[in-house]
Amino acid sequence: MPKDIPKKPDGANGDHRNQEGDTKKEGLSLLDPRVLARVGPLQLKARQVVEGVLSGLHKSPHHGQSIEFAEHKEYSPGDEIRHIDWKAYGKFDKYYVKQFEHETNLRAWIVIDASRSMAYGSEGVPKLEYAKVLGASLAYLLVQQGDAVGVLVYGAGTRSFLPVRSSGGHLHEVLSTLESTKAEGPTDLGAALDFLAERSPRRAMVLLLTDLLDPEAQPVAQIRRLRARRHDVSVFHLMDRAELEFPFEDPTLFLGMEDERQLPVHPLEIRVSYLNVVGSFLEETRASLTESDIDYRHTVTDTPYDRVLIDFLGRRSRPARSV
Repeated sequence: MPKDIPKKPDGANGDHRNQEGDTKKEGLSLLDPRVLARVGPLQLKARQVVEGVLSGLHKSPHHGQSIEFAEHKEYSPGDEIRHIDWKAYGKFDKYYVKQFEHETNLRAWIVIDASRSMAYGSEGVPKLEYAKVLGASLAYLLVQQGDAVGVLVYGAGTRSFLPVRSSGGHLHEVLSTLESTKAEGPTDLGAALDFLAERSPRRAMVLLLTDLLDPEAQPVAQIRRLRARRHDVSVFHLMDRAELEFPFEDPTLFLGMEDERQLPVHPLEIRVSYLNVVGSFLEETRASLTESDIDYRHTVTDTPYDRVLIDFLGRRSRPARSV
C-alpha cells in the first residue's frame, strides 16, 4: 500500500464527487461526519451518536459469582446492598459498592492509531477525528451498560494508556484522553499491540481503529497474533474517500505523511496502477483477517457514525464467535 498519501496542492482541480453539494441536501443527518465535526466537545458528539443507536453490544448483563475483588463504584439505586463497603463508608461518608471481576460483563480496549497519516482528510473529516468520535461513541455505549473500557493511543510508541474501568468518572477520563489526541509521528502497531497484550492477560474485546499504513511492518500478522491470544478483535480500517478513488487530475505533489518525502507526479499516469494496488491491499487484508476470525470492517470516513455502529452492533448480536 503506498505510504505517500495524496494531498491536493493549491490550484489542483480534483473531482471529489460533489461533496460540498451533498452537505446541502435537505434533511442531512447530524450524524454525518462533516456536520458532526462542527458540534462542540467530543463528549457531546459521542452522545449525539449514541442517542441515535438503540442497540447494545450484547442483550443483557451477566453477573458472575466470582469473589475476586476488582474495584469500587459509587452506590446507585438497584445495586446489591450486600456489596456495600462499610469501611469505605466510614472513611468517605459515601456509599461505595464492591465490584468483582466477573460482574463486569465485558472488558474492552479502544485502540486508536494516532500516527501522522491519520491526519489526512481530503475535504471531509480527518481520519483521526473520525476515529476519536467513533471510539468515544463505542466507549459511551460500553460504560452505559456497565462494561469496562480501557484506551490505548499509539503512534511510534504508546502515547496514552488508561486501564479498563467501568465507572462514570472513568468515561470522562476516556473522552478527555481522546479529545486531546493529535496525529503525530510514524506508526508502530506491533509495539502497541505487544504493550496491550502484556497488560491484558485476560481475554478481552479489542476495537482497533487504524488506517493500517505501516510500511516497516506487517500489521495484519501483528493483529492475527493478538487474536491468537484469544482476544476478540474487531478492526475498523479507516480510509478517506480520496485514498480509495484517487480523484486527482492535474499535476499533483504527493507528500509523505510520516516522513519528509515529496513526489511530484501526473495523477492520470498512475491512477490505474494505484487503484489496483489499493484494491489488492484491501482484499488481501480482509481475507487474511477474516480467515483468523477477526471482525474486519472497511470504513470510509464519510460514512455516518450511526450507520457504522448499527452495523457493528447488529453483527455483535449474532451468536458469539469461538474464543
